[in-house]
Order: sequence, then structure tokens, then C-alpha cells
Amino acid sequence: MASSRFFITILALTCFLFTSEAKEILVGGKENSWSIPPSPDFLNLWAEKTRFRIGDSLIFKFDGKTDSVLQVTRDDYNSCNKSKPIKEYKDGNTKIELSRSGAHYFISGTDGNCEKGEKLFVVVMSNKFKSSNAPASAPAPAPNQNSAAGDEFKLGFMGVITLLAGFALF
Repeated sequence: MASSRFFITILALTCFLFTSEAKEILVGGKENSWSIPPSPDFLNLWAEKTRFRIGDSLIFKFDGKTDSVLQVTRDDYNSCNKSKPIKEYKDGNTKIELSRSGAHYFISGTDGNCEKGEKLFVVVMSNKFKSSNAPASAPAPAPNQNSAAGDEFKLGFMGVITLLAGFALF
């Protein structure tokens, strides 16, 4: 009985820590949010509160007869320039997969809407926080000369597992 609790605990922790699925994220958090927002920074404030990862998809829902979504460069986003979009979406139910980390910029294709705040800036986190300029391995920190053994309490991943296993056994 105790061993089955231990294995269930380990399985639950492993699933929790190492599972990451791509999500479909509705822009603005609700239907028809791709429109002139109540405030110019509304969509970007929403995006700042949302964590985007590689593989996630943005879902834009809008009236395809009167509006569109343009994926643009940073400069075109800042100036609301619609003349050279990277991509244009007009169907009213657009799904855009975020296939790379970094910044993604979207503006409305309708005249004047971008200037009124119908634009979105999304930052996608990388799967691993590695930098190509980072050294392959970092040197180990020097031991603290002023610390006596036992003064510090360190509990790593395996320590947590051991601790949980101990609770499961009793």
C-alpha cells in the first residue's frame, strides 16, 4: 500500500514537472477581441499576462469582411505600416502557430484601426533558456569558507522525492 502511494506520488510529480502541451490561445481572451479595443494598450496588457511558448497557437476571431490580421516587422508595428506585411490573414477565424521564440507583431489591416490600438505584440519563450553565446559549462562555485558543515539546509529535486516518499510510507 505504501509503495503504491510512493509510485503514484512520483508519477504525479513527474507528470507535473515535465509535461508541456501546446495551447490554442484566443487573442484577448474572448470572442471578437480582434477589434478596436476599449483602450489603446488593451491587447498588449492581455499579452503581457499570458505566457506564450513555442508550439502554442494564437486564435484571432474577427469579421473577415471588414478586418484582417497582418503579421508585420517591429518597425511596421510601431508605425502601423500595412504596405509590406510578412503575412495577411482574412478568414475571420485565423490560427497562427508560434513556431519560434522571440517577438511576434500583428496589426489590423483596416485603415485607422492599428492607430486606435488594434495591434498585438507577443513574446514567445524558448523551450530551453540557452544562449548561443553562453559557455558550454560554468565553473563550480567556490565553497564558502565561513560556513560550517550543517549550517545550510539544501533540498534538491531528489531530496523532495525522498521527503515525499518518507511521508507516503507513514
